[in-house]
Amino acid sequence: MGKHPSDQAMPASTDPPVPLPRPTAGTAFWRALRLRCPACGGGPVFLRWLRVCPVCPSCGIRLARGERGYWLGAYFVNLMAVETLFAGLFGLALWWTWPDPPWDAIEWGLAGTMVVLPFVLYPWSHTLFLAFDLLMRPPAAPDFEAPRERAPAIPRRGR
Repeated sequence: MGKHPSDQAMPASTDPPVPLPRPTAGTAFWRALRLRCPACGGGPVFLRWLRVCPVCPSCGIRLARGERGYWLGAYFVNLMAVETLFAGLFGLALWWTWPDPPWDAIEWGLAGTMVVLPFVLYPWSHTLFLAFDLLMRPPAAPDFEAPRERAPAIPRRGR
């Protein structure tokens, strides 16, 4: 009795990945705002709220794009978004309560908001930065290589 062809393992492909068509800026940023891969629109690209997948589950592009300190750009996007919201909320609070603003309430309310907002905006800062980066630097073959991580050293117990 022979084995069914679908029971056999498929050989690993050594062909280079087919380059994705470059999305327009609007498409890339729309995908990023939906927390999808800006390159293909696939996803989800987050394992948890604060944990990014190493690669897109649909197209396989590396989401860290292989440079040391790559996500500093995403942190910058997060910082600018939080500061912009701070300025807007501060201006709105002053406008709403003028001529006698409650300074203590504004101070404490905005301080609490500034602690929470970076965590709330974290996923969008990553996908928006990736969209910007993909538009400035289109994907190349190394962006589709599987990420390599060294195994952690586990101390062995002697017997």
